[in-house]
Parts: sequence; structure tokens; C-alpha cells
Amino acid sequence: MDFQASILRDGSPMESLEKQLLCPICLEMFSKPVVILPCQHNLCRKCANDVFQAANSYWQSRGSVVSGGRFRCPSCRHEVLLDRHGVYGLQRNLLVENIIDIYKQEFSSRPLKKGEHPMCKEHEDERINIYCVTCEVPTCSMCKVFGAHKDCEVAPLQSIFQGQKSELNNCISMLVAGNDRIQTIISQLEDSCRSTEENSEAAKRELCARFDAFAALLEEKKTELLGRITREQEDKTGFVQSLIHKYKEQLEKSSRLVETAIQAMEETGGATFLMNAKQLIKTIVEASKGGRLEKIEQGYESMDAFSVSLEHLADAVRALDFEPDEEDEYYDEVEEETEE
Repeated sequence: MDFQASILRDGSPMESLEKQLLCPICLEMFSKPVVILPCQHNLCRKCANDVFQAANSYWQSRGSVVSGGRFRCPSCRHEVLLDRHGVYGLQRNLLVENIIDIYKQEFSSRPLKKGEHPMCKEHEDERINIYCVTCEVPTCSMCKVFGAHKDCEVAPLQSIFQGQKSELNNCISMLVAGNDRIQTIISQLEDSCRSTEENSEAAKRELCARFDAFAALLEEKKTELLGRITREQEDKTGFVQSLIHKYKEQLEKSSRLVETAIQAMEETGGATFLMNAKQLIKTIVEASKGGRLEKIEQGYESMDAFSVSLEHLADAVRALDFEPDEEDEYYDEVEEETEE
């Protein structure tokens, strides 16, 4: 194994060194590495023994009378012939062992995982330590070598863990941005509600001021028109209040989803995180694509339609209404009478 050449090719020497110290079977740092002759590739002794026994089911133990066996190197597919000692007849790579010891003492900075490490259901003694890219599930190295994932593409658990954690972080940012937009809409709706009320009050004051000059004659009509303004106000504010309630409900649901996602982000265990991350990401994406709530049109809060002019004859007051067409017809009749 040419460590120096590999280190010089990569940008980070420590990252390159760590990659060179990973077993191609279990994708973890070598444990008692051995040299597989004649191709010079390395495997953990346990992993080499698992591969050897799988290829030589007749071979029982070190003391077996069966004379040796063979299997293919998982790195280069070179056929390796073993004597009657099997894997235990291979020479240990003491150089690699010493490098691993130094690496662990000086450069290992991985945080301790919380709780027990998840174990494989199919192989109870095996930890879940790799990720099946094909099936999109965490699994163990034995499943990759002999089990359901032997024909699948796999990757180190840590790389997938970091990738999906980054994806979930982006989803949280998307949700937070969406919540900001919802809060802005709520504020606009509340402003619209206040403006509707203010404009309604202004329309009432204007109407009262104009009717005061004709107090006795216009009292009945004033009450009728005030009632119409009030009903319009109640209809508009009621509709806006219902929209505010709906947006607040959506904001509350989205906020709870943000809290759930943040709690998931605090999980440092790759396998435990990945068991829930995919569904959580899917839920967040679906929530962000949810139905759009109804909005009010521009000028919805305006009450200009209830403005009236009292500059006309008292005889026409009882026929006064908000309808502009009827008002225009009256003005035309008055103008004709004046001309005559």
C-alpha cells in the first residue's frame, strides 16, 4: 500500500491517510490488518476470514485436515491461495497497525456517539456501519458481503449522514423562510383589518356629518345606510379574521415541524439519524408544497363605495341610495327640470 503517493495526490493528508486505513469490506478502520498475498492489499483479519469461509464452506477451523482454500481479493479480484492455516497463515501488516495506533492517539477527534450503536437485525453481532445507496437504508458489512445488499452500491455511513443532515438543514431554512413569509402576510392582513375599520369609521363620520344638516328628514335614511356600512364592515373584517386564523394555524403547524427538525439535527448518531431523516425530509418538503391559502385583493379594505353627496334637493333624499346609477339618473332629471 503506497501511503505517501496517495497522500500527495489528495488535498488533505489526514483525509487521505484515513481513507487508506479503511477496510474495503466493513468500511471501518483496520482491526489487526493482514497482507493478502500476492496482491499486497489489506483486510481486517475478521473480514478476511468471513470472505474466506464464505468461499470455502468445507473449511472448518485452523486445525482442520482440509488442505487450504482460495478466495478473491475484494479490492482487485486477484485469486488468493491459502494453505491449511487459512487466513491465520497470512502475514500481519505491522506497519499499518502502527500507523493506526499513531493516528488514533494523535489525530482521532470523532465525538462519542450517544447511547448504544444500532445493531443489524439479520446479523445480531454486527453493527450498522455502512449505507446501502441502492436501497437507501443503513446496513452492516455482512449484509454487503453475504446478505441482501451484496449486489448493491454502498458508501460510508458518515458521508451519507453528513449529506442528509445538510439536506435537512436546508429544509429547516426553507421552513423558517416560509414562516417569515406567513408572518408578513398575517401582519398585512391585520393592517388591512385595521384600515378597513378606520375607513369604515371615516365613512360613518362623513355620512353623519352630511346627514346632520337634514337631521329630521334624513334620520330614517341615515340609519338604513349606516346599517349597510356596518354589514359590509362585518363581512369584510369577518372574512379577514378568518384568513388570519387560518394563517396562524398554518404557522403553528410549520413551527412544530421546525422544532421536530431541529431536534433531529441534534442527533449525532448517523444510523439513528438516518432511520428517521428521510421521512422527516419528505414531510417537510410536502408541507412546503401545501395548498396556498386565500388572499384578499388589493383595495379590499376600501369603503369608498359608501360615500354619498347631499348636495341636492331635500325632495330626493328619501330616494337616496349608494347605487351610482340611480344617483346619476336623479342628477339628470334635476338638470332637465332646472333647464325647463
